[in-house]
This record gives sequence, C-alpha cells and structure tokens, in this order.
Amino acid sequence: MKITVIGTGYVGLVTGTCLAEVGNDVLCMDVDANKINTLKQGGIPIYEPGLEDMVKRNVAAGRLRFTTDVAESAKHGVIQFIAVGTPPDEDGSADLQYVVAAAHAIGQHMQEYKVIVDKSTVPVGTADKVRAAVQEELDKRGIQSLPRPQAGEGGGEGTLFSVTSNPEFLKEGAAVEDFMRPDRIVLGSDDTRAIEMMRSLYAPFNRNHDRLIVMDIKSAELTKYAANAMLATRISFMNELALLAEKMGADIEHVRHGIGSDPRIGYHFLYAGCGYGGSCFPKDVQAMQRSAKEYGCELGILNAVEVANECQKEVLLDKITARFGDDLTGKNIALWGLAFKPNTDDMRDAPSRVLIKGLWARGATVTAYDPVAMHETQRIFGDDPRLKLTDTPMAALQGADALAIVTEWKMFRAPDFAVIKAMLKTPVIFDGRNMYEPKDVRATGLEYFAIGRL
Repeated sequence: MKITVIGTGYVGLVTGTCLAEVGNDVLCMDVDANKINTLKQGGIPIYEPGLEDMVKRNVAAGRLRFTTDVAESAKHGVIQFIAVGTPPDEDGSADLQYVVAAAHAIGQHMQEYKVIVDKSTVPVGTADKVRAAVQEELDKRGIQSLPRPQAGEGGGEGTLFSVTSNPEFLKEGAAVEDFMRPDRIVLGSDDTRAIEMMRSLYAPFNRNHDRLIVMDIKSAELTKYAANAMLATRISFMNELALLAEKMGADIEHVRHGIGSDPRIGYHFLYAGCGYGGSCFPKDVQAMQRSAKEYGCELGILNAVEVANECQKEVLLDKITARFGDDLTGKNIALWGLAFKPNTDDMRDAPSRVLIKGLWARGATVTAYDPVAMHETQRIFGDDPRLKLTDTPMAALQGADALAIVTEWKMFRAPDFAVIKAMLKTPVIFDGRNMYEPKDVRATGLEYFAIGRL
C-alpha cells in the first residue's frame, strides 16, 4: 500500500519506518530540508534504539523514501498520515498550525480519494478542523469528485476523502517495539471504507488477537490525552506519597510493593523520582486542561498533577541545599543523566534542566555525563563555562563535591561505590531515581539521599 507520512519527527519517522518494514511503499515528507538531507544520507535526527538500522534497511530496499516536495507527498499515498508537531501555545493549548497546514497541503494537491489520518497528539475537534481545511482547498479547485481506489465501496464522507483519528501510544526508548507489537490500535472513524483500509494496513501488527479498537473520532482524540494524563497522575501521586513517607519515616519502595501487588493498581508508573518530563506528559496535561476550560470544565486533579510535578523537579536541589547550604558558591556537582528518561536524547522539560539552572543560580558549577544526550545538552546550554560535559560517568566525579543522579540509565545501576567515595570531595550521593538500596550504599561510607527512602 502507498503511504505518506507528513512530519519526520519522533512519531512520523517511527510510523513511516515501521510501516515500510512490513512491505508498504512509504514516502515521508518534511519541510525541514536539513532533516530530510540527514535522512537521505543515512542518519536520523533523533535517538531511538533500533530505529537507525531499520531506516537504513528500508531505504536500501526502496520501501522508504524522503522528500520536501509537498505536491509529491500529497499525490503519493492513498493513506496520508499527519504526524507533525503540536507544541504548547502560550496558554497551554496545543498549537495546531502545522496540522492544519498539512491538511491544506493535501487538499491543494490530492488527485484521488484519500484517507487522512491524524497521528499527531491533537485535542478533541481537530478532525473537524482538518476536514474543513481539506474541503476548503478542494472547493477552491472546484473539485466535486475524485477517483477512488478499486477495493470495495464505502460511505461516510462521500467520494472525496475521509478523516480518521489514529493516536500514537509510543514510549520513547521503546517506540519501535511498541509500534511493531502494539497493545492496542485506536481508530476513530465513521467511514466504513476508511476503517477497512486502516484495518488492512494494520493487519501485519494485529495477527495474534484483534488489537484494533474502533470508536468515534472525538473519543479517539480524547483517548490519547486521557492515557497520558492517567500515567502522569500516577507519577505525581507517588511523588507526593514519597515526600509524605520521608516526613513519616516510611519507605516509599515498601509502599510501592504493597499497593502495586493489588491487580486493580499494578506496578506500572508507580516509581517515585524527581519528576517527569519529555515531549508528551507535560504538554498533554496542559493541553487537556486548556481543552476542558473551553468546554466550561475545570480538571482539578490534572492541575494538581502539574503543580506536584513542577515542585518535584526542585526536590533534588532542595536536598543538596539542605546538605550544603543555600549558597553553593565554589561547589561543583556531578550529574549522571541529562535526558528526561533512559534510551532517549530528549531533554524537553527534563528535570536535569531545572536542577542545572537551580545549581547555577546558587553559585555552583556542574560536571555532567549522559550516554546519548550530550549533543542535545550542548544545543540547549551552549558553551556556558558553568557546565562541563565528560566522556564517562566516572570522569564527571573528578573534582566534584557530590553526585546527583537524574536519569536511571542501566549503566548507572551497579557502580563501584568505593571508587565514587574516593573521588568525591564530600562522599554524598543525591539519587533522584531511587536506583540503589540505601543500606547498601551507606555501608560503603557514603551519605545517601534518595526520594522517600529510609
């Protein structure tokens, strides 16, 4: 099947590559010429385990191509995925300008029936905006009918095009696996023809049991936001419990095991830490609150989730100043981890950024290491002399007064605590991800401050 994917960011590139992997003819379009040139030369603009090799394999096989030509992309795929960015606007709402622009481009150049798929995370009602934008362009062209593909007869939206919602549920760091082996495929549509085409497209990913969940468009649009909001809520809930546990003298890890063993609760997203970040949870929680206000609703729980998370990003800094004092002039703090989570170079809304700026504001310098986010760190902070990046985790400890752990990379799980103690000026670890058993670390003579641990 011929597929077009508009946008070669995280969602678009993973979607296009995985669809090509199962034999589809995929054309990915982006207006960013530098990004497209990078992809054509065999590189990828993001870090995602397994993705680069898959891109190269499918490009070599001729199943995956890249272009900046808007007309070519609109003409290529009978199914047109819109996977462009929806960054938060100043008021917290999702900025839909790129989604609507993509819809206009499709309408300007399409020459046959299309299934237009909203893959970007978009608020309820976006499908209506996409439909209106495409129809506006067809009206300008005086188009009243278009050729349809041969398979079957459909209905729903007449002979010109269909708009469907197909939200993504990809975890950064595991996106390829999530796409190739999905736990659910949500499809919002009222067009039987479009549904059948999408069902056929997803058949290779849907063989063991039917994972396709078909619903109306607005329910599908809301489902994506609801999923991320629920996960963010679990994180903030556990983070607040961890702070309470510290006050009470309880251990949040014991509490996690106690409540997670209840199958109604489960263990997922119950880990206390120094806050969530990334491209999804922060902006989706904000966008859902903004959308609710447009309908006259106040989502008090989500407001509390956001406030709790912003406070949690300050917890490591609070622990550091409680130990060393508010004036950190002359202190150097080593940071392990800069990305908002492991297996990604994404630093959007990362807790590390809050910690670095907080340390600088109090006079400290920072020496940091991350396995893959170093270039992104340089892009964000430039050549600020208050930040030094090292080639290894242990090199970051050289001359440091203390160690703060911000990202739970696997390579940090079993360090030599005796070496850490010998290298640090003050033998103290501030663990923002609860990676170690407190008693084991303290037995080596290190001071150890975690989140909600005894």
